[in-house]
Amino acid sequence: MVFNLRLKEEVAVFTKDLFYALFEKEAKQKEELKYLKAVFLKFSIALSVKDGEAVWKTFSGKLHLVKKQIKLDAIAAKDNDPACKSLKEIYLAYPGFHAIAVYRLSHEFYKLDLYILSRMMSEYIHGITGIDIHAGATIGESFFIDHGTGVVIGETAIIKSQVQIYQGVTLGGIQVKKSLASTKRHPTIEDNVTIYANATILGGDIVIGANSIIGANVWITESVPQNSLVTYQSEIKIKTRKK
Repeated sequence: MVFNLRLKEEVAVFTKDLFYALFEKEAKQKEELKYLKAVFLKFSIALSVKDGEAVWKTFSGKLHLVKKQIKLDAIAAKDNDPACKSLKEIYLAYPGFHAIAVYRLSHEFYKLDLYILSRMMSEYIHGITGIDIHAGATIGESFFIDHGTGVVIGETAIIKSQVQIYQGVTLGGIQVKKSLASTKRHPTIEDNVTIYANATILGGDIVIGANSIIGANVWITESVPQNSLVTYQSEIKIKTRKK
């Protein structure tokens, strides 16, 4: 079987152009979406998509909602990061925001069963930001990823609204078996949860309750009640060196 591996590069350009098109003025956006539709229809043939015209119509009809979600994500970043000086800085310089925006676009394709295309879009932005969000994950409003490098969010993860996470966080599966493909393998994060750097939360039955704080470097394989503070403590000794 022969695969067109150059499609990876073409999808990367398509993803970037689609993201930019969201923020163009109406006339320019209409022109760019017409071009992007033609590119998509080319992909649809290569990826054996049935009725690419109908799929694009459904997808493009959701773009105004995606843009609203992305705006809320940007505001969440500005409101939660003391280092941020403006919304412009979020849009132009924040890898977490960029990764979430592309996730929201790829997720719409995922819901239309375009699994390969959505995965290629995810991997494009993963390569740029170091943030790996599976297109199948379900993520609510006002999501913020700070710093972001090394974040992994699995396919069946559910993240509700007003959640913020930091670099190195993993929302993963406790087992890796092909037989579990159709089951929920990744955790659920309720509203208004903060998860600090390098925390690992594993398992499809795991729920992190609303308004909880998960400290850095913790390893969680059981549910956490709402309003909890979970921390990991290690002993650090500082001694004066002898000269």
